[in-house]
Amino acid sequence: MADKQISLPAKLINGGIAGLIGVTCVFPIDLAKTRLQNQQNGQRVYTSMSDCLIKTIRSEGYFGMYRGAAVNLTLVTPEKAIKLAANDFFRYQLSKDGQKLTLFKEMLAGCGAGTCQVIVTTPMEMLKIQLQDAGRLAAQRKILSAQAQLSGQGSGQPSVEAPATPRPTATQLTRDLLRSRGIAGLYKGLGATLLRDVPFSIVYFPLFANLNELGRPASGEKSPFYVSFLAGCVAGSAAAVAVNPCDVVKTRLQSLQRGINEDTYSGFLDCARKILRNEGPSAFLKGAYCRALVIAPLFGIAQVVYFLGIAETLLGLPRVQP
Repeated sequence: MADKQISLPAKLINGGIAGLIGVTCVFPIDLAKTRLQNQQNGQRVYTSMSDCLIKTIRSEGYFGMYRGAAVNLTLVTPEKAIKLAANDFFRYQLSKDGQKLTLFKEMLAGCGAGTCQVIVTTPMEMLKIQLQDAGRLAAQRKILSAQAQLSGQGSGQPSVEAPATPRPTATQLTRDLLRSRGIAGLYKGLGATLLRDVPFSIVYFPLFANLNELGRPASGEKSPFYVSFLAGCVAGSAAAVAVNPCDVVKTRLQSLQRGINEDTYSGFLDCARKILRNEGPSAFLKGAYCRALVIAPLFGIAQVVYFLGIAETLLGLPRVQP
């Protein structure tokens, strides 16, 4: 183990490439997840993921499904790079004694990776959620306006259509948050993000490593392409569903704009209590299948790029199997 060295630049490049490819492929599903999670009882605009995507295309066009993607594409490179490189680094540090990593040490490495990544994840999610949810709020206002018009026609009163609210850009949001709340504004929901991402990494990385090990040839060579992909998909889906309740709470806490008659929250526990009381336990699984569909290919692609060592090839470095 002593001669095993981690090429940090290569890991960062691999993580970035994986993130860019993965986000481009699955972002529309992530948008549907955010909109479904933010819906509260009595204010439903969408009935399912497919319904959400169809209505989004009809009202906002094809590229409406990619609202907020620019934020993700910009920040996913450092986010995924930090996550994968940190896990690799902690696994290396914990295996310096030459012994095979125990499950506890694998979970510890995952915990370290999840903790490191929130530096980038929290502001990225904060901005992305506002941009993704703007379409849902606009659709809700349109529905309420149409209902008001029908009611006005029935009572003989003239109805006035509500003016369209301009949708913010990531730059405007960042500027407004920094001006009104300082850097802390970008880190709203940090605790909820930690409670989601640390357990996710604790589940994901050991599960991936062990699934990937099952497909390693007896000769000791690295696992085949398809094994790394499938291991990433299975581990990602399992971890995503396991932490979905925290993801629902995080999404609600980070949403700055509320629809008509929607609850507001003062913190993690207050949000969890109100969701449980007003919407029932099943509300904590809102968007779970969307999140699984997002995370599975996202981390499958990530691990394939990572294990193929694309950056090592580009930089002319030897490929080291973790």
